[in-house]
Amino acid sequence: MIQYWVAKQLVLRMAGAATVSFLLVLLLAPRFIRFLVRKKVGDRPEFDHAALNEMTRYKSDTPTMGGALIAGAIFVATVLFADMGSFYVRMAMFCLLWLALLGGVDDWIKLHARPGDSRDGLKMAEKMLFQIALAVLLACFIYSHGRDSTYLDYAGRSINAVRHFYLPFRAEPIPLIGGAFVVTTVLTMVGSSNAVNLTDGMDGLATGCMMVVAVVFLMLAWIAGNGSYANYLHLPFVPQAAELSIVCAAIIGACAGFLWYNCSPAQVFMGDTGSLPLGGLIGYIAVVTRQEPLLLIAGGVFVMEAFSVISQVLYYKSTGGKRIFRCAPIHHHFHLSGWPETKVVARFWVLAIVFAALALATLKLR
Repeated sequence: MIQYWVAKQLVLRMAGAATVSFLLVLLLAPRFIRFLVRKKVGDRPEFDHAALNEMTRYKSDTPTMGGALIAGAIFVATVLFADMGSFYVRMAMFCLLWLALLGGVDDWIKLHARPGDSRDGLKMAEKMLFQIALAVLLACFIYSHGRDSTYLDYAGRSINAVRHFYLPFRAEPIPLIGGAFVVTTVLTMVGSSNAVNLTDGMDGLATGCMMVVAVVFLMLAWIAGNGSYANYLHLPFVPQAAELSIVCAAIIGACAGFLWYNCSPAQVFMGDTGSLPLGGLIGYIAVVTRQEPLLLIAGGVFVMEAFSVISQVLYYKSTGGKRIFRCAPIHHHFHLSGWPETKVVARFWVLAIVFAALALATLKLR
């Protein structure tokens, strides 16, 4: 396999993973889109806002479940270029497939719901159950794998990464007690998966933002797996974590290829089949590299989207029907305020880049 003769060249393998995943999506997408059209796998966007439904009517019947192509390309590129003997890579692929299947089932139920059917995909509780179960499983595996692994930090102290929590502006780690690692993993992975899912509401929005966040965690995974750089930047050293940079490269390439067809006007949507695994996978990488709080900064756009929905729901219930935003997630609020969809997406991409730069800047502030 390719990985044998480029095993030592990590940067070359990153480039290979990104290129292969990009080309797989780019070349297979036209045939895949035609297949979805033949099978009448078309999205029917419905919002609790008449004006927004009218504005997005032209998107009706656009093929969805394109996330299957993204997940497939990431999987193939990772198998070809990453060291599959790495525990963290194998768990990443387990996470990818679990959430892609969950998202696919949710999309399939939505698409086959009859008019007037009250069941629009999986119920939130059902999705959350499977997401939490995955996060708990991975938390147990990661903790078990890393509980006996220690490293010497910049001060010469012996530290165990999975038993500590790391803040962006603090060099000294905070000890975790009891089941705090499991709780942190669940909050990170489930929150990230659903936040990306909420962001996926405009042509190219989630895809472009995910590429930016993946660049940040490609660098973090590479640093975390390199003892000298991790020590210099006061970051936790996690042996074998550098292989996750290959996974991040595959995410970037797959999203870039998908964006070719997902940019406005979109020829295909990723659906939950793509958004759930992309969000969950980046959350998993944040947990392994011990940079969960940094994900809140790097993924600032996703945090904005999730917070807008949570605050809207809470305010609506507490005030008996009043709203903070015209519609949530917040990208719809700006669309209804008069911004063209392409401008909303472009400006959110800019914000994603700014948040990513801030996240990387914190590395030096430690």
